[in-house]
This record gives sequence, structure tokens and C-alpha cells, in this order.
Amino acid sequence: MAAASRDDWMELKEKLKRQASSLGIDKIGFTSARPFQGLKDILVQHRQKGYESGFEEQDLDKRVDPSQSLGEAQSIISIAIAYPSKLSPAPKSEKDHYRGMIARSAWGQDYHHVLKKRLVALQSVLEQEVSDVKTELMVDTGALVDRSVAERAGIGWSGKNCSIISPEFGSWIYLGEMITNIPFPPDVPMTEQCGSCNKCIEACPTDALVGPGQLNAQRCISFLTQTKDVIDDFYKKKIGNRLYGCDTCQIVCPINKGKHFTHQEELLPEPELAKPLLKPLLSMSNKQFKQKFGHTAAAWRGKKPIQRNAIIALGHFKDQSALPDLMPILLRDEREVMRESAAWSLGQIGGAEAESVLHQASEKEESEVVLDAIHKALQNILSTAEENHNRIES
Repeated sequence: MAAASRDDWMELKEKLKRQASSLGIDKIGFTSARPFQGLKDILVQHRQKGYESGFEEQDLDKRVDPSQSLGEAQSIISIAIAYPSKLSPAPKSEKDHYRGMIARSAWGQDYHHVLKKRLVALQSVLEQEVSDVKTELMVDTGALVDRSVAERAGIGWSGKNCSIISPEFGSWIYLGEMITNIPFPPDVPMTEQCGSCNKCIEACPTDALVGPGQLNAQRCISFLTQTKDVIDDFYKKKIGNRLYGCDTCQIVCPINKGKHFTHQEELLPEPELAKPLLKPLLSMSNKQFKQKFGHTAAAWRGKKPIQRNAIIALGHFKDQSALPDLMPILLRDEREVMRESAAWSLGQIGGAEAESVLHQASEKEESEVVLDAIHKALQNILSTAEENHNRIES
């Protein structure tokens, strides 16, 4: 590393801050590369309680110690870019033409690629300024905990909804970081400003926010929509028509009120992708899925979770017009998860046609998981019919 004084590094830091906007970076902060004290204990408790999603880096030392990713780590540069929170025009669900919802974090182009481009541009500036600079870039899938880095670098405070909240942009921001071997002077972390507000905790549909800044990912709808497994009936009802992600804890946040940002062109949503029609999703091929959603963050798990969620959403709407689409899935789809979800949705939709195909499927189905869903669906149809009969009689 070339010899330089603290003043030199401070001058370079301020230069980077002035250039950030021209690089497409909305906010930039600096922190040391010292280990994140206390975070490992939190992560250990999180794991012991079964709160992890399974998508995280499994080596906890890598998550808390930047030097595990870059041996000569001296500081970390944290960046944030703001994304839109409103859809205009917003397509609406109509009878027989119901729509699902993609979370705002997956609108526009995949933020992993967008942030990586911003970090690479920043890296190029550093390489012009410091010949022997070394860096390690991370966006979401890196080892470090993005929110912990951003919090310590002064991007915002850690909200009770487990998001970083900045005064300028609220929590509608994507985060990324760059570990460097440059000893930049650190910025000052921001004071927590949630105060006594608990709206996010109270609004969480599944009580996944088990405390201020504490998330049980196994209950979080955002996580559940990304799994590839069978979803418990309790969570199916909570998911509603969400196809990917969940914005509830951010929508109710008072800091986010009125905040909507459209200056990052790559992140602008396509209305028909942000709220797509449900039924066409059920028959979409892998090629069609990649063509339609491949450039978005919603594509990383493939089409299976989104198709399963679309099946659940049709049951949520009790869409009678979807019966011709759901029945073949129950009878012929090779994927157990899809047959199970179709059975549940048919049970929610109800009626003689749904009941008939459920009985038909029960005679040939070999999966205990799907058979259980079929029996529950038939029972739900029977119970609903009895309730309707009693209501008429009374």
C-alpha cells in the first residue's frame, strides 16, 4: 500500500462522496474493517432458535469478519441506491382475470447486477487513484451482513422491520459494499429513530417480526414465497396473491410515507411484470419464464416457486374460471408441490366440479402429502356447503 497520511485518505474519501451521484450511487458511507463485535452472538442465537432462512452464508466467522473475505482489509465502503415504491399505471385484478404481486425489491432489472455495476464503477475510480488498491465487492449474496455494514457506515439506522432506514430514502434502498485495503476514516453511525413505533411488528401477517430488529425467516412471507417446498395451509392463507416477496413491513413504516424514487432507470417497473396475470403463469415453460422474468431478481429461484404461488393466489381469489387450469395440475403435474397446492386451491374455490376432480385425483394419487391435501380440500368444500345451507335455512 502506498504511503499516505490520514488527511490524504480523508481527501480521497470526500472526493468519492462528491463523485458518488455521477456513478449512480445515491448514498455512500465508510466504516472500518474491524470485526462486527456482538453480531456473531446474535447470529448464533438466531441459528439456535431456527430463525435462519438457509440462504445465508453458513460460516458465521465470514459473516462478521471482513478479513476473512479480504486478508488486507482496512475499511469497507457501503453504498445504497433507491428504488421505486409506487406502480403507475397499476394493473388491477378483475373477475376471471386476477393478478399476483411481485415485491418492489424485484421490480425492474435484477438489483444484484445494477449494484454490481455501481460498485465496479466505484472500483475503477479507486484504481485510478490508488495503484495498489485491493477490493472485494459484495451484493446481498456476499459473506458479510449488508445491513450491519450499512448501519456502521452511517447509511441509515437498523429499523425494527430489519431494514436499513435512511432519512432521505426510507427503507426503499438496495445495499452493497466494497471491502478495501485503504484505511479510510470511518463515518459516524446514525442514531436509531424508530422510537416507540411498532407498526411494522404489528402489521406483519405471520408475526415473523418476533421483536424489534428480530426476524424469524421461517415465518416471513418474503422467504416463504421463495422456497420450493410445500407451504403449510396457515401460510398459504397469509400469502394471498403475493408471488415473490412481501412489502407489508415497509409499506406501514411512517418514514417511508410519500417516498418514491424513479431516477434509477434500470429499476423502473414494468406494470405487467410487477402485477402479472395469474393463469398464464401456470402453463409457462422454462424458456418463457426466462424471457419474461429472467432479467428480474424474482427469477433467481426459477419458475417453480412463482407457479406454486400463482396456484395459491387463485385459491385465495376463489377463482372459478381457473378450474380448467388447476385440474390438470392436480391430475397430471409431475411435481408434488404443484399437485398439493392445486388441491388446496380447489378446496378453497369449491363447487361440484372441484369436488369431482378431487375425488378423481384421490383414486390415483400416491403421495401422502398430496392425499392429505386432497382430503382437507374435500372436507373444506363439505364444511363450506354446510355453512351455506345453514345460512340459507336460518
